[in-house]
Amino acid sequence: MLITEKLLPLSYYEINSRSVDWLVLEWFETNKRILHKTTTSGREVTMKFLQANQNLAQDDVLYEDAETIIAVEIAACDAIVVKPKNGYEMAAICYEIGNRHVPLFFENNELLVPFEVPLFSVLQKAGYEVQEGKRKLLTPLKTTVLPHGGGSLFSKDMTFSIADR
Repeated sequence: MLITEKLLPLSYYEINSRSVDWLVLEWFETNKRILHKTTTSGREVTMKFLQANQNLAQDDVLYEDAETIIAVEIAACDAIVVKPKNGYEMAAICYEIGNRHVPLFFENNELLVPFEVPLFSVLQKAGYEVQEGKRKLLTPLKTTVLPHGGGSLFSKDMTFSIADR
């Protein structure tokens, strides 16, 4: 089966007597444009999103007919779980993780990062309350920082001040 676009979230559909066939994705597969997977009932699915990234989320519907709805299920994975005590600690932890260019997620007042031993050790040694746990990485923490090469406001200011000399 070929899927070229995502539909609405499952909450918009009347399931009635239809069965929901889950397409289980890892967190890092949610923004892939081309992907071959098998649903929990064994149906082969090929996703080819020609538009900009579809950014699939938990419960997004990919297909529906009279008998079946195919919806996205994000699998739980090993994650670093950090519960910041205050805003200052939140900012410091986000800065530390951001410097490593690791994806960061936020769910239920917890910062979540895909588990990796070096980062776990760094955060632990810095004195933060960190633990390892199984979590669904559902809500990526978006940044407003421009990509590398685009420069930041600070780098543009520095360019102007050097040019003004």
